[in-house]
Amino acid sequence: LTPLHPAAPPGLGMEVMAPATISALNGTSVKLSCTFNSCYKVENKQFSLNWTYQECSNCSEELFLQFRMKIMNKQLDRFGNRVEFTGNPAKYDVSFTLKNVQLEDEGIYNCYVLNPPDRHRGYASISLKVLTEEPPKHDSTVAVIVGASVGGFLAVVILVLMVVKCVRRKKQQRLNTDDQKTEEEGKTDGEGNPDEGTK
Repeated sequence: LTPLHPAAPPGLGMEVMAPATISALNGTSVKLSCTFNSCYKVENKQFSLNWTYQECSNCSEELFLQFRMKIMNKQLDRFGNRVEFTGNPAKYDVSFTLKNVQLEDEGIYNCYVLNPPDRHRGYASISLKVLTEEPPKHDSTVAVIVGASVGGFLAVVILVLMVVKCVRRKKQQRLNTDDQKTEEEGKTDGEGNPDEGTK
């Protein structure tokens, strides 16, 4: 049995790349980046791009951004005028920026690219997670201060322990060399630093 859709020869099919997951803070702007590889130069007359949105993996896709000769925003009520195309198809970049991210913007964003004479349409999807500012700012500040204080205190303790260890080790070595000298010379230097080179 022959497959209905023959696979593209390795290295010849179009490859579309996008991060699997992007997190954005509620109220900020986020760039949903999508780039592609193609063996052919992008010709605006033939090149086509679709960005679609899905609330969940089984939900239907809604088209909100399209490139046919030029960029066209499909004004979904969901996004209003918060979608801005920030890519450059000539440089194989079809990214867009979503401004003033809302909690309900969470979902799956699909990027479809076709660049004839490539016969295969490339595709990538991004899962957008929207974060709210939690915990409240003063709590996190306290946590940072406590964390820094504890961290700083531990660093000092460790440093002191290292210094003590080094000093002890040096004393021990000095004692050992003194003992060896005493044994070798049969007498003890009263004071002064024993010179290891001379007897």
